Amino acid sequence: MKNDQRVPYSGCCGRINRRVFLADCGMGFTGLVLGAMLQRDGISLADSPGVWTPPDGKPHFASKAKSVIWLFMLGGVSHVDTFDPKPEINKYAGKTIEDSPYKGVLESPFLKKNLKEFVAGDRKMMKTIFPMQVGYRKFGQSGIEMSDWWPNVGNCVDDIALIRSMWTTDNDHAAQLQFHTGRHLFDGIFPSIGSWVHYGLGSLNENLPQFIVLGEPSSSCCGGTMTFGANYLGPEHSGVQLEVDPDNPLPFAFPGSDVYQEEQSREFQFVQRLDRLATVKYPDDPVMRALFKSYELAFRLQTTVPEILNFKEEGAATEKLYGLEQKNTKSFGQVLLTARRLVEKGVRFVQVFHGEGKNRWDAHSELQKTHSELSAEVDKPIAGLLKDLKQRGLLDETVVVWATEFGRTPGVEGAKGGRDHHPFGFSVWMAGGGIKGGLVHGATDELGFHAVENRHYVTDVHATVLHQLGLDPRKLEVPGQKRLEIDYGKVIQEILG
Repeated sequence: MKNDQRVPYSGCCGRINRRVFLADCGMGFTGLVLGAMLQRDGISLADSPGVWTPPDGKPHFASKAKSVIWLFMLGGVSHVDTFDPKPEINKYAGKTIEDSPYKGVLESPFLKKNLKEFVAGDRKMMKTIFPMQVGYRKFGQSGIEMSDWWPNVGNCVDDIALIRSMWTTDNDHAAQLQFHTGRHLFDGIFPSIGSWVHYGLGSLNENLPQFIVLGEPSSSCCGGTMTFGANYLGPEHSGVQLEVDPDNPLPFAFPGSDVYQEEQSREFQFVQRLDRLATVKYPDDPVMRALFKSYELAFRLQTTVPEILNFKEEGAATEKLYGLEQKNTKSFGQVLLTARRLVEKGVRFVQVFHGEGKNRWDAHSELQKTHSELSAEVDKPIAGLLKDLKQRGLLDETVVVWATEFGRTPGVEGAKGGRDHHPFGFSVWMAGGGIKGGLVHGATDELGFHAVENRHYVTDVHATVLHQLGLDPRKLEVPGQKRLEIDYGKVIQEILG
């Protein structure tokens, strides 16, 4: 029997199961005849008004990008100490907001209008203004001001579109889930941005997952695996976690040194036959379908993953670019080098987490110490990624997104110099894939409190990424799943080349 033939499910005494007979003969043959009749008459179901058809893997319009590398810092990076310097908080440091010229920020309708609290009043207003914990200066030919904690990324600013006017509605760490799905946890669980890309465009490389997750993701308190889950799109569109360990590239997936490749191949062919039996009996089970695909992919990954994680072929210059020779940058540098190698092989969406699942950027105290250490871990590797993509000609077709769930308050928290969660205004940036470089879009007020100019909710970032990939989110509808206007977002046209 050839591998591509369907194996009929047999009941007792070698008889064909009635369900299989009806499915194979009735539905299959009737569908074949109906399809031939419709084609003869020039009728296509896909072209019929009101008839839903799933995505065919093709973009809806000409795309500017093929892949996305999505960098997410867990815990909430302080925008006023990184990408949105505010000299006014230095000028009025130690005074309360009411005693400054900017007391109007406390009367803004945004304080209540755009906030959904888990516990009302749980987050107190931090009113004593806290100065920047680091210096800042202008970078690049564009002269964009950034923190001294990010000198390497600063030197890449002419390739970056800096968005200083983000806002969200969750003031706790479930904002991590909100950033990836576009919805507050109160609304339920929805597909993540990576899953929408996977669902809409499918595969460029059948030997690798098209949606890969690197680094330790959010903890269960903050979304966990749901930050890269597909929900109603089906589990086959969820992100696949990959551990970056060149010495043990695919733990638990190899058959063992005592199993020959030919033997494993025969075993796999037998498993495929069993899978086809189950598929005939349960044709509409999405979990089973995803499970079968995962088994097949795992078999192919035994070859492809060790190749991806073989950094020895990169050379000393590349290792230095990512900071692999330094202790504090080696780990994240390896992760980002892996991300580059993945998109080079055709992976559509690489979602990278920094913070070890522990919200390490959550600086309720000692912000100067924690942010300086964490910035030093990621600044050089991120700049190395941008430079490496550019020199290989990959930046033109790869959108790089740097994001975090919210910013930090301009006011001080506690006696040890921290800042609290701040969803009312914060920064993200994007580069590559048709994004303009060397520009700042949007702004917060003088204290960095509210996004006041060209305000953008998190799904505007989603919409922009999808647009660069040639996808219209309104054409990715799924029957029975109503989406709201806010789910679609608005493309940030001002940053597009």
